[in-house]
Amino acid sequence: MVDLLDPSNVITRMFNGEKYDEMYAYCKKLLEKIPNDMVALQNISLSLIYLKKYDEAIDYCNKVLEIKNSDIYALKNKIFALENLKQYEQVLELCKQILSTNSKDIWALNSMGLSLNELNRHKEALECYETSLLIDPKDITALMNKAISLSHLGNYQDAIDYYDRAQIIDSKLKELPLAKSRLFEKLGMADESFLAAQGILNKDMEKIKNDAKENRCSIFHQLCDDEFKKSNKPSDI
Repeated sequence: MVDLLDPSNVITRMFNGEKYDEMYAYCKKLLEKIPNDMVALQNISLSLIYLKKYDEAIDYCNKVLEIKNSDIYALKNKIFALENLKQYEQVLELCKQILSTNSKDIWALNSMGLSLNELNRHKEALECYETSLLIDPKDITALMNKAISLSHLGNYQDAIDYYDRAQIIDSKLKELPLAKSRLFEKLGMADESFLAAQGILNKDMEKIKNDAKENRCSIFHQLCDDEFKKSNKPSDI
């Protein structure tokens, strides 16, 4: 039976209900009774992050880290707060601390890469994303951010390929077709830019272009024709 009055359960309900002010006040009361209450310290920092009070959140993260200097939850909350304060050098140090105990922490690798991007250190950022992808080849965050890093370095075709890999894994991400389209445009590939904007995967573009050429019509008309045929395909039922 679930204890509804257990502090962890009370805090979880407030968090799920997005009642961050109430969550902060509740944790504050817990800390008045027990100043080193880890549940309260962890979650008051979380509430402050959602309330966008990042400096205060860091103060509470530091209190946790004084008790346990390797506490992952506190380290990650502190990283999130520092990212919002644009303190990227400090983020790098904390990410290194996490990775020193767990070299396969994908969250830390991606956070480190993002900070390196913000510091215009894109080649170093690539190394972080490449390491993430060795651990999990389907990690969307690493795929997308590797594409961004490659784009900053002027490697547009490689960036397009990584956006495409991300799109294959999650076709619902609306930013991917537009990102690919912009890069094709930079490469002077108008047809591919148009097709990418419609959500077409790289592997399907050549067939559409060839069919348009054979049918002596525009890429737009060929795409419309293909969509019409798909929508009017007989049901298997």
